[in-house]
Amino acid sequence: MKAVVWHGTGDIRLDEVPDPSIQEPTDATVRITRSAICGTDLHMVRGTIPDMAEGTVLGHEAVGVVEETGPDVRGFSPGDRVVVTSTIGCGTCSYCRAGYYAQCDTANPNGPSAGTCFFGGPKSTGPVDGLQAEYARVPYAATSLVRIPDAVSDDQAILLSDMFPTAWFGAELAEVGPGDSVLVLGAGAVGQFAVAAAKRQGAGRVLVVDGIASRLDKAREQNAETIDFNREDPVAVVKELTGGIGVDRVIEAVGVDAERPKAGPAVEAIEQDAERFEQERTAAAPSGDPGGGQWVPGDAPSLALQWAVDAAAKAGSIGVIGVYPAGFRSFPIGAAMNKNLTVKMGNCNHRRYLPGLLDLVVEGTVDPTAFITRHEPPVDAIEAYETFDRREDGWLKTVLDVA
Repeated sequence: MKAVVWHGTGDIRLDEVPDPSIQEPTDATVRITRSAICGTDLHMVRGTIPDMAEGTVLGHEAVGVVEETGPDVRGFSPGDRVVVTSTIGCGTCSYCRAGYYAQCDTANPNGPSAGTCFFGGPKSTGPVDGLQAEYARVPYAATSLVRIPDAVSDDQAILLSDMFPTAWFGAELAEVGPGDSVLVLGAGAVGQFAVAAAKRQGAGRVLVVDGIASRLDKAREQNAETIDFNREDPVAVVKELTGGIGVDRVIEAVGVDAERPKAGPAVEAIEQDAERFEQERTAAAPSGDPGGGQWVPGDAPSLALQWAVDAAAKAGSIGVIGVYPAGFRSFPIGAAMNKNLTVKMGNCNHRRYLPGLLDLVVEGTVDPTAFITRHEPPVDAIEAYETFDRREDGWLKTVLDVA
């Protein structure tokens, strides 16, 4: 079968690889009909999430059709349409039973203390081959698969594999409640869903920060108040719009900032983007920065984290769902402590939220397809990665139509 495979920083290829098979009684194999490219995948391509194993199939978002089930998978049959949860949980350990599927004691082959296991990630997460392929092996299928109702299309379901649950989780981490003012940092796919989630969790007002016009336009379609960080200081604008107080809640949907890749066929385009981002950061660095505005990964807070702390009102709360690598060490803790901020973060427990969000789609409350801006065949996957990484206007969420 064909799959998008990681070979090194900046080096991904569409390869021919062996078809997956049942390895454990709890496995299922799934014929993928839709997969998607996520910003987290870009971190792995750039090298900002390190320690990838060469030959790992990328991707952690997919829907498809069950092909085969192991003997312990009793709730699914071949032919069932399913959405695959991005994080993997066994369903039976104490963490899974409490709803913390992303901290399953069993799923990660590196042991109970290793933390989240997800598809297509670095060595610390398994690694488990990902979902940007024609077929996939799904461990702990009884938990990691959710049947798609007939009323929900594949295009709708693909954004419930990761994007919508993660955004909903982020709004919960931020403690969004009735009447709250909420700032969403990042208007990519997760940020767009964070706007939707915050509103449905009771937010009275939602502000969004990004630097890409088409993403801000999409946020305005949800009646969010938009701030273009290329044109104005986001923190100053937030303070102005809130009477100098700041927002009650912040959802950080950006994650670790891009760093320069080292090798591979996509390097030139990615390096240009990283250089632009570094220049913008240097120009926007807070006064008094001892590094003169130069950001060293892991040694200083990311701009998004700094904005989150600075824009939050006293006694406010921040939910961090943007991805940071294990080696990232710094957070503006002094400023956060001085303001009595509550900060929560983590990887989404997708299985906990996915069934309820499917109900919202069935009811017509949310149509996830509004955030899909590109459909690409698998043969164009590498080019799609490069274009998405350049943040070209109009590229919000790219779906790979496998079947």
